[in-house]
Amino acid sequence: MLAGMKVGVDFVKRLNRTLTAWTSDSDPSPSPYYFMIDVRGDPEELLCEGSKKVWRSGPWNGIRYSGIPATLTYIGFNFSFINNEQEITYSYNTSSSVLSKLTVNQSGVLQRSLWVEDSGMWNVIWYWPIDQCDDMRVRPCGPFAACNPNNSPMCDCIQGFKPKSPAKWLYRDAMDGCVRKTKLDCKNGTDGFHVISNTKLADTSNASVDKNLSLVGCKTKCLSDCSCTAYAQADVLNGGSGCIIWTSELTDLRVFINDSYGQDLYVRLAAIDLAMQESNNSSFHDRSNQWFASGNDHLELSQKNDLELPLHDFGTILSATENFSANNKLGEGGFGPVYKGRLGDGQEIAVKRLAKSSVQGLVEFKNEVVLIAKLQHRNLVRLLGCCIKGEERLLVYEYMPNKSLDFFLFGKPKEEGLGWQIRFKIIMGIARGLLYLHHDSRLRVIHRDLKASNILLDKDMNPKISDFGMARIFGGDEVEGNTRKVVGTYGYMSPEYAMDGIFSQKSDVFSFGVLVLEIITGKKNRGVYLAAAHTNLLDHASIQYQFPNVKIIFRNTDVLTCAMAFQVWNSWKEGNSLQMVDESMGYSYPINEVMSCIKVGLLCVQNHPEDRPLMPSVLVMLSGDSALLPYPKEPGFAVRSVPYQMESVSSKPNSSSTYDMSVTLVQGR
Repeated sequence: MLAGMKVGVDFVKRLNRTLTAWTSDSDPSPSPYYFMIDVRGDPEELLCEGSKKVWRSGPWNGIRYSGIPATLTYIGFNFSFINNEQEITYSYNTSSSVLSKLTVNQSGVLQRSLWVEDSGMWNVIWYWPIDQCDDMRVRPCGPFAACNPNNSPMCDCIQGFKPKSPAKWLYRDAMDGCVRKTKLDCKNGTDGFHVISNTKLADTSNASVDKNLSLVGCKTKCLSDCSCTAYAQADVLNGGSGCIIWTSELTDLRVFINDSYGQDLYVRLAAIDLAMQESNNSSFHDRSNQWFASGNDHLELSQKNDLELPLHDFGTILSATENFSANNKLGEGGFGPVYKGRLGDGQEIAVKRLAKSSVQGLVEFKNEVVLIAKLQHRNLVRLLGCCIKGEERLLVYEYMPNKSLDFFLFGKPKEEGLGWQIRFKIIMGIARGLLYLHHDSRLRVIHRDLKASNILLDKDMNPKISDFGMARIFGGDEVEGNTRKVVGTYGYMSPEYAMDGIFSQKSDVFSFGVLVLEIITGKKNRGVYLAAAHTNLLDHASIQYQFPNVKIIFRNTDVLTCAMAFQVWNSWKEGNSLQMVDESMGYSYPINEVMSCIKVGLLCVQNHPEDRPLMPSVLVMLSGDSALLPYPKEPGFAVRSVPYQMESVSSKPNSSSTYDMSVTLVQGR
């Protein structure tokens, strides 16, 4: 959609203009995703997938859409929303110096782009849905619950309401929403209104609009209707006018932290609930403190409010796993064994049991308890709780019936391999999860151990990033960290991390690039890169590397490089990159989409971190034309050293200390 074009309904011409995504860059047939104007209630923009809503803008309030705070931040743009008897349409215009387009891509993302003359590329400046609160396919918060991605948990009942299903809320499942604490007293007229500021107004498809009422008149009308649940001003220009009235559940509510975003919503409450000055925080935090005090036998966390999830009874876990039966064992990692279990209500769970001899495991246990409980995204595995009893340390997760990604890539016969659509879905899901960790969560998190075995798959093959035991939190002004103890898995570690202990968002991006290439090729990124055609990499029988005050000699057999990544890069340089595509897919895949993913994977595994893209750019590039992407440089490689000494992580390495590595080597099956 270009400047001057319209989307919406023209009642005179009987036209309904929508914006529909192509199936792929090379296939202009319509995909299920389209952008439209919903003219019911108070009109608003909708992004849909077939008959399902993906995202909505909130109604136009005379200045902007209540759910798009960035509407006014573009210099050179003029936005127009017309709502009269002839048409209900949205359009925009730009100054002559600005070239912009609005598109729906094949992944169901609405994005606005600007043409940058110097680079000759489109630069995405705006995209929706931007996070889980905006994605109506997920619907993390049910009726009468407000979503705030900066809070943990992100869903909270609005004042005067309580969770409809308290047991589910304990497991961070708020989809059932909230119900009133006290019934309204319409008969005696004692009800009042609680103002929720800075909100994306609730779904207006079933609301009514009166353009002639003032805000005072709106309040009076709502109180006179026993079914009225809330009201808001329709137009905030020139002192405000018009009235929106809801007579049913309030759904898809979002709260912004910026005072200049959103608008006021007046929610009807019983007098007793108005009188109570309740905290805006979720009751999870109070419960967490109780669980901490009653259940922590030996483990001490840094602060009581660090623990934001339930402590399970040890007897419950024993019963669920049949006393940790060998028949229920799913696998074992460095942390300890993992068991499948079933709670009394029938819910299936996965239980990680810390090996009692694992010192590092105790550090990772605390890290997961403190960290992952504060994170919530559909592409992150959900931690349901933990158990601390004597020397037992248990983590309880949602159960993933399709195991991990490495099982499908490397553990199944080729004839049972994944099709391209599933592979691309997994790539995009991992990218969204990593984008959330790096940019969209209230914490900036570096995972440090992103690999195929840490990508779990649910029943619908949606990917979930797991295992946050090695993750690190970055402050607002931090861009990289340094450690004397390198943790991770060879084949996935970036060169600067493996060799110098430097980690950042770009080291996670490197691991993501390796994953992308593994998903495409079906091959592990492992092995010694000493093929005859490439011995020019090694000019001598040994290579000497210098660390601060450390001198280490590596022989040929110790050199471990990203073998598969180099193979893909060389094939790409020779114009034969498609020969690296997993043969189990046959030839039934969109070539341009696969080429884009190969190129993005190579861009992510470039040797120098400054050359690698950040995750917002990665997501855009994955949906773009491969011909428009930058030219990737040579991949980086890692070197395996001899020491495997366990040490605590230090944020500032001592220059006189020995440089040690603790790693996992990816072995063939």
